[in-house]
Amino acid sequence: MSEAIEFPAAWADLNVVLCHDWLTGMRGGERVLEVLCRAFPKAPILTLVCDANAISPVIRSHPIVPSWLQRAPGATRHYRRLLPLFPSAIRRMRVPDADLLISTSHCVAKSVRVRPGMRHVCYCFTPMRYAWTFYDEYFGGSLLRRMAGRFLLPALRDWDRKTADGVNEFVAISEHVRDRIRRFYGRESRVVFPPANTAFFTPDPAVARGDFDLIVSALVPYKRVDLAVRAYSRSGWPLVVVGAGSERSRLEALAAPNVTFKGRLSDEDIRALYRTARLLVFPGEEDFGIVPLEAQACGCPVVAYRKGGATETVRDGETGEFFVRQTEEDLLGAVSRCAARAWDARAIRAHAETFGTQAFVNGLAASIGAAP
Repeated sequence: MSEAIEFPAAWADLNVVLCHDWLTGMRGGERVLEVLCRAFPKAPILTLVCDANAISPVIRSHPIVPSWLQRAPGATRHYRRLLPLFPSAIRRMRVPDADLLISTSHCVAKSVRVRPGMRHVCYCFTPMRYAWTFYDEYFGGSLLRRMAGRFLLPALRDWDRKTADGVNEFVAISEHVRDRIRRFYGRESRVVFPPANTAFFTPDPAVARGDFDLIVSALVPYKRVDLAVRAYSRSGWPLVVVGAGSERSRLEALAAPNVTFKGRLSDEDIRALYRTARLLVFPGEEDFGIVPLEAQACGCPVVAYRKGGATETVRDGETGEFFVRQTEEDLLGAVSRCAARAWDARAIRAHAETFGTQAFVNGLAASIGAAP
């Protein structure tokens, strides 16, 4: 179900181009892009690579223009291995003539070259994650990867900082990201929280909370799903893990039989799990994190690491519990506190509703330049 959204009337007269890092699945960033696609139904989308089978009909209905990386064998599955080529690929893309380019960026989309006189607003999920944060998650491990990181990082950071000058206005997804934009780019930004589809993610009073806990996440290193898998394997309590990614095989090897991996599921199936899980576990440091809000919209409490965007979306003791250190003991302690508390599902839901799609549109309108 899509929310009824009131878009500013002036947006109908704007000639807009959208730019998104890559289109290989439907995660939080793609949910933001969906709203922009609805706001600007004729806008072309520039992107590094696109797997049309992995994106929603709303996004797929737009003209999608991939970079030359699309022709690389296996590019839509192994695009992260092409990181050294991202700067060249995005800078060589030809941007159609338009009034406004809106980039939705956590990597290189904000670095696309705009035409003279074209305005560029970047909705920034984070400054390039590969260059500035989570170094160990991307360049740790083998000697070869560490050497590649030492060679690439200075150049990536310099390039990322310089190409930020091509953005007229940054919009950050959280105060956490706003601080990064200030530190890494020397730029100010306004904060507009990403939208949670609270019209679709709703409680079901007819069903009861079950006897399992839940993770919904891409299975990639920085999400720290491994922490939860190890902790729950110790505790023996059932944990259901939804999502796909490069870490799945390693995580399955770590897991005891009480940890179940579901892979990718439909939104309807995920909603059913939010409605019946005892609690949602959110073990990593996120720039924002839409999953905790989807769970809260369904009345589900959240156990989250007290760092990053979760501190702006979860209310300690009201909609969830925090743990301070990323250790199995701290995580299991927060799970125990959460399980022992009597939660008010209506209050949890009410909190999530303040992050609805209309609030996102109203906030973005101030940057695009038209009030709703």
